Formats: sequence, C-alpha cells, structure tokens
Amino acid sequence: MANLGYLQLTRNCYQRCRFCSNPPTGVDLTEAEMRGMIDELAEMGYDGVILTGGEPSLSALLFPALAYAAERGLYSRMITNGQLLADKEFFARCVDAGLRHVHMSLHSYRPEVHDFITKYPRAWETLVTALGHVPALGITADINTVINVYNADHLHETVMWLVDRFPFIRHFVWNNMDPDGNRAEENPDCIPRHHEFQVSLELAMDYLHRTGRTFRAERVPLCFMPRFAWASTETRKIIKEEERCIRFLDQKGFVHQVEFLHGKGEACDHCRWDPICAGMYSMAKTYDERELSPQFEDLTPVMRAVLGEEPAPALVERIQARRGRRSPTEQPPPAQRAAAWARAW
Repeated sequence: MANLGYLQLTRNCYQRCRFCSNPPTGVDLTEAEMRGMIDELAEMGYDGVILTGGEPSLSALLFPALAYAAERGLYSRMITNGQLLADKEFFARCVDAGLRHVHMSLHSYRPEVHDFITKYPRAWETLVTALGHVPALGITADINTVINVYNADHLHETVMWLVDRFPFIRHFVWNNMDPDGNRAEENPDCIPRHHEFQVSLELAMDYLHRTGRTFRAERVPLCFMPRFAWASTETRKIIKEEERCIRFLDQKGFVHQVEFLHGKGEACDHCRWDPICAGMYSMAKTYDERELSPQFEDLTPVMRAVLGEEPAPALVERIQARRGRRSPTEQPPPAQRAAAWARAW
C-alpha cells in the first residue's frame, strides 16, 4: 500500500483551464518549505511525492525538489500539462534529476475541445509531443482527465485514441470536476450532471479493463460506476485504510487527509455500499442528491477486488462499522438539503 504526498511547487501556469481548482494565488513556496515538506513525508514513512501546481515545471524549485526527494529516498512524480516537457532536452533534465513518472493532463482527444477547455493555443499539440518523448526517456506516464460538460460524451473515445497512439500508457485517472470556487464559478457551463458522463465513463472503463489496463476515478459516487466500484480512488483509500498529505499554496495550507467522505443523500441511507463510498462531492450545493441511487449488492466482492485477496474479518468489521458515518465538514445540513430538493431538477 503506497502513500504519496502532494506538493504544490507553484500556482503559476500557462493555461487557464475553465475548471481549474488551483489557479494562481501569488503565494510562492520557499526552498526551506519544500525541503521541510519532503522531510515530513519521509519521516511519516511515505513512499513518494507528487509535484503539482499550477504547473510544477514552471517552478525554480522543480530540480531542487526532484533532487532532494531522491536524496530522502522518495519516488518522484509530477502532474503536468506537458507544455515545457515538449522540449525533449528539458524533459530529459527532469528525468536526470530524479523524475520517474508523469501524470499528463489531457482532457480530450479532440484538439479543439482540449484547447477550448485549457484556453491555451496548441495546448493539445504540445502535450501530445511531450507524451511522445516518454518511451525514449525510460519513465512511465499516466493520463489525468477532468470530467466536464465538454468531454462527458467522449471519455471512451479519448482512451481508445490514446491506447492506439500511445500503447505504453497503462493507467488512466478521471477526476469529476470540483465545482466550488475558483474558475468553476466563472465557467459554470463546465459543470456536468453525473448522468451526462455515466455511460461514456463506463464504456471507457470497460475498454481499459478488457485491454489489461488500470484506472481510477475520483469524486464519482459508486452508483455511477457500479461495475467498477473497486476503481474509485476514495473507495480504495477507505478499504486500504490509507491517507494522503497535500501542501496547498493557499489558505488551506498543509492538509493531512485521513477521511474520505463527501455528502450522503437519502439513497445512501439504504445503500449496502454506504461504508465504502465517499458519496457525492458538493452535494446540495452544486450536485443534486436525487441523482444518487442505492446499491443492494454485498460490498465484500468490492473489498476483495481492491485488496486482491479475501479481506480479513477484522477489516470487514471495521468497514461495516462505517455505515451511517457522515462527514462533519462536507455533509450538508438538513435545511440545505431540503432547499436543494425544492429546486427544479
């Protein structure tokens, strides 16, 4: 079980993604803070660090962070839009400094859609160039995609295109967009309803599963991915009893996340998967709990699929004890839920 810490090196970025939840803040990370965070991850027994942003490749701390993480025995990854990594020499310098894996953010295989979402000319073309460098540099790459209105109907087409063009890509991650604050407030047209992406997401998962690849989805309630519940990021964290740390360059600061719970609706009270599902993100604020539906299958097969073995009775007991647990910070109060129910749907 790997625990990975997230470290924002900068919030600067060339792109202005319409749904960005981490736009520029004017706050810069110092080298001492960077080293302190990496030290803390090492002392907590974490396996690696994921450098993120903004766009981490823009930070003057990129190479010092890669080198220091290697010195402390941490595996280094980077979440990137690939704009600077299209320069193969720069990409190679990152690898030489300790970069071992990249998460490339591609939101559509259609150039016009990706460039519209990122609000940056030729963003698709540059990222695809960067992806093409990966095999020669001897590292690995995943694809990160933020689910939004503009790609919700062709998530499966995007993964099929990627597998055909870049067969070395073995892992895909979808993040249902964070609709609260930041750029999403400026671009509410990006926010999808869950049913708008459900079919395409299942087709994408089914294709990847059949071709022997792996995948994860975050902020997607299990009732919208029941065949592949074991691929939910939050569900896996819950079952494996894992945690994660994130160092934000905003008012959130350092976040040590040990609980993975969002909002739970009326359907969740009757769902057998309630103990292993994080629920609906931004429920009764942006997303509508009336989209949720209870699942009546036993949760043990999901646990078995996550663990790769029969779950220990003590673990099953601890997980079952989560039934009915609600987040003290993300669960909307009854009045807010009632008001949401009164809105037109």
